[in-house]
Amino acid sequence: MKATTRRISALAIAVGVTASGAWAQETPKRIGYIVNYATHEWYQNVIKGMEARADELGIEVEVIDANLDIAKQVAAAEDFMARQIDVLVMTPVNEQGVVPIVRRAKADGVPLVIEGNPVPGMQTMVAICDYDTGYSAGVVAGEMLKGEGDDAPRVMNVGLPLLSATILRSQGFMDGIQTIYPEAEMVHDLDGGGNPDRAQEVSSAALAADSDIDVIYGINDSSALGGLQAWRAAGLPEDDLLVVGTGSEGLAFLNEMQTEGPFKIEAAMFPEKIGYTLVDTAVSLFQGEDLPEHVVSPTTAVTFDEVGQFYSYDGTSRQIQWDGINALPVPEACMKYASDL
Repeated sequence: MKATTRRISALAIAVGVTASGAWAQETPKRIGYIVNYATHEWYQNVIKGMEARADELGIEVEVIDANLDIAKQVAAAEDFMARQIDVLVMTPVNEQGVVPIVRRAKADGVPLVIEGNPVPGMQTMVAICDYDTGYSAGVVAGEMLKGEGDDAPRVMNVGLPLLSATILRSQGFMDGIQTIYPEAEMVHDLDGGGNPDRAQEVSSAALAADSDIDVIYGINDSSALGGLQAWRAAGLPEDDLLVVGTGSEGLAFLNEMQTEGPFKIEAAMFPEKIGYTLVDTAVSLFQGEDLPEHVVSPTTAVTFDEVGQFYSYDGTSRQIQWDGINALPVPEACMKYASDL
């Protein structure tokens, strides 16, 4: 996918909607979604967004969890296609493993929407601009640190090198913070597996080797929180530490941010918005519209004081604020794509 790929926003996708709120053309009756890991809060909220939009349009959404098993994902896709699903939506367990499904769907004329990570040969993907998301968080982090001294920050990146999307987030974060601190250094570049237990394990080992760290960046909230738990388990002081998460996956980042501890910045990705846009994209694809390769969903870096623009939060639950999220600008093109790595 080239950097010149044009984007289309959720608003532009919805041109098929009439003034009464109904689609001007026939809509699909069934959408099949194969999620890579349904027990994760991010995907649970993606599914909530899909179901909410599908209910508005009278569409049935069936979800199958691949549970990080590529063979199970392939089998689920084959099952959906055998049952003549109207539109197939898929979050890849890994990008290369689902290439045969992309080819099969194209050959059989099954509309297929990819979520999150680009797959060779895909028709359309709904995703954020991953590099831009990390970059904006890095800039905010650098600006926040600027008032605390001139020493170049030392960063522990709790990453996930399995996916190009998460590699881009980490790269973007470092490039962003280096606009403020050109000498900022990534001291630890870790594979946290995208889950809190693995993230804590590798972070603990890294901090035992070198704990002279100013910033913990996580490619998702589980990674950032796992790194923070490792820091706390080591008994290290939090006064001068800055933790930056990514995703706005669920309640965990909100719970931590409200404590006024070191978790001060969230690169919010709004999973409910992703789910809503997936359904609109599926409908447009079903109706034969000419869609771009990448349908961009907006992101922004926020502090806890700014979260209320996008989520109401009472300590035990959250509710998305659509006006705030829909007002966010959507870039014409991402700063970098997986093909630029």
